Amino acid sequence: MQHSDETQRAARQESARLTAESVHGVALTWVDNAGLTRVKAVPVGRLAHTATRGVGMSPVFDVYLVDDSYTTSRHIGGPDGDLRLVPDLERLTVLAGQPGWAWAPVDRYDQQGRPYPACQRLFARRMARRAAERGIELRMGFETEWVVQRDGAYPWAGPAYGMARVVELSDYVNEVLRTLAAQGVEVLQIHPEYAAGQFEVSVAPADPVGAADLAVLVRETIRAVSVRHGLTALFGPAVEAGGVGNGGHLHLSLWRDGRNLCRDGEGPFGMTDDSESFLAGVLDALPALMAIGAPTPASYLRLQPSHWAGVFQCWGLENREAALRFITGAPDDPDGANAEVKCFDPAANPYLVTGAVIAAGLAGIAAGARLPDPVRGDPAVTGADGPGAAASADGAGGTAAGDKATRGGTGTPARLPRSLPEALDHFERSDVLRDALGEALFEAVLAVRRAENELFAGRAPQQIADATRGRY
Repeated sequence: MQHSDETQRAARQESARLTAESVHGVALTWVDNAGLTRVKAVPVGRLAHTATRGVGMSPVFDVYLVDDSYTTSRHIGGPDGDLRLVPDLERLTVLAGQPGWAWAPVDRYDQQGRPYPACQRLFARRMARRAAERGIELRMGFETEWVVQRDGAYPWAGPAYGMARVVELSDYVNEVLRTLAAQGVEVLQIHPEYAAGQFEVSVAPADPVGAADLAVLVRETIRAVSVRHGLTALFGPAVEAGGVGNGGHLHLSLWRDGRNLCRDGEGPFGMTDDSESFLAGVLDALPALMAIGAPTPASYLRLQPSHWAGVFQCWGLENREAALRFITGAPDDPDGANAEVKCFDPAANPYLVTGAVIAAGLAGIAAGARLPDPVRGDPAVTGADGPGAAASADGAGGTAAGDKATRGGTGTPARLPRSLPEALDHFERSDVLRDALGEALFEAVLAVRRAENELFAGRAPQQIADATRGRY
């Protein structure tokens, strides 16, 4: 937490700029371990003070659940203590969808100005620095999927990916694009998704902390635009039990000195050694990472085979059924090569996701891990021994120390956890994630996951979907 004259000057300049643009309030947000975006707001005139001194908030929100009840953990819980929320002025954004408002994400510190050990945003920054120490820059981006309703119904059933849905909601989709552009968000694409009333937007990649910031900004922008159109935006992983839910896929690429390490190498499909090892580390850690990226019982309603949800612990070239999908991009597009983690959803805290994925990938690099053979087709149909199931990546398909864990005993790729308790078993045993998160944050995440599992124990799938779909 900085008290410098430079910070004061920058904050005063921003305050003057906001006032000139008729902005009166600044929303300061963080995302808790249940995946909910929480907020404190200050008048523009208090921005300079807040930028140096922060604004107070209880640490108990790190053990809040999706229904606003709360649990406790070994290090965090109860009414005692106070934190300072300090806005990141570099991310300060005037909200085009909320006239009179600006937004900034916060880092959290204790009263003595020390970094708060359970701050998820500082965790993501710490992991990005750890990668930078190895000379690796991560570029990441989240896909945001949501369903729009009016009065609890889906009047825009239109075909999946159909132009009819864009026509029916053309004013709405246009305002989403216009508003994001006004906020400086570069949209790569937007389209109707599979389920009734469902859309997806993808934005340009950023650094890991910036990508998580954008995930928050994009979601709240969509929410604001939806409200202005008399619509409700639902971001929960399961909207209708048995249907196709909302994903929160993460795209990533590794860079060093301006070179994309996901291409022009000697590994599978052109990966460099570091890229392959990083992805092998992520693949090996996916069962534990599910407790971060698929964090609620509702997540496991979405994770069904043959739904492009990535429920098998395997990877493949352009394979939308694999949990880890590799994309080479066009030969003349150096930015195009990247990987996509498909098994995550919008209930996840994006800062925890980016930080945890980096931790797992760096562990893979440290171990010199290699990817198993890629999988073609739908493992639920073909199995790894079925026709065309495995591809040798031009003879470069590797074997990893984690290969046995990645493949089931019959040769079929293993299913990822089918329930939150199963994911928590893997998470609790992960020394990599415990070390990366630190005890306070690790134990708080674990406590929230256990409490939410108990919260929804015995409820029917649709009851779980109803209780969570509008909360995120």
